[in-house]
Amino acid sequence: MDYEDKAKAVADCLLSYRRDESGWKVCRKSNDVVVSWRPSSEFPGNVYKGEGIVSGSPEKVWECLKPVPNGFRVKWDSNVKRFELLEQIMEDISICRTVTPSAAMGIIAPRDFVDVILVKQYEDGSISSNATNVSHPSCPPQPGYVRGFNHACGCICIPVSGEPSKTQVLTFFQTDLGGLLPRSVVDSFFPSSMAEFYSHLAKAVKSLKDH
Repeated sequence: MDYEDKAKAVADCLLSYRRDESGWKVCRKSNDVVVSWRPSSEFPGNVYKGEGIVSGSPEKVWECLKPVPNGFRVKWDSNVKRFELLEQIMEDISICRTVTPSAAMGIIAPRDFVDVILVKQYEDGSISSNATNVSHPSCPPQPGYVRGFNHACGCICIPVSGEPSKTQVLTFFQTDLGGLLPRSVVDSFFPSSMAEFYSHLAKAVKSLKDH
């Protein structure tokens, strides 16, 4: 499998989601975030987009989001229990396994995901993580976990013009959770967990500032 090509295709895909404003329907709105969705072209489900402004420089926000083993994200993101590096392909491309806890009052069992992840910087100062599912010989499906599949997903930290201590954070999730989950459970889980993600991220960035 050409991991590099797959990773670059995901970055192009997320960039197209960022630029294409058509067809998104708002499903949740709060002071922190607007979550919207549209049907996915990658699998029979939805792609969800989160948009919010976080108080903190892009560097600080990225410190909380960057996909590295033993990174800060495992500490604050309640949907990430473990994050393991399986293989470093290039400096900016890695294969990782993410383990998530049970959710939705136990209806969603613990899951694991194996993804290729590309970290990419853009000329406007944005920095992004771009991920999609792959198979890797070192990590077949594990007992005790339902194997889920992320389709093109990731986070983009975008500088806010004239406000160096603020960051626009765009997130895209389109995940096949696997298992036989009712569609209604999946459709209610993502908007609420994304809203929670933004409020936890804001607190994590603030805690970094205080140190």
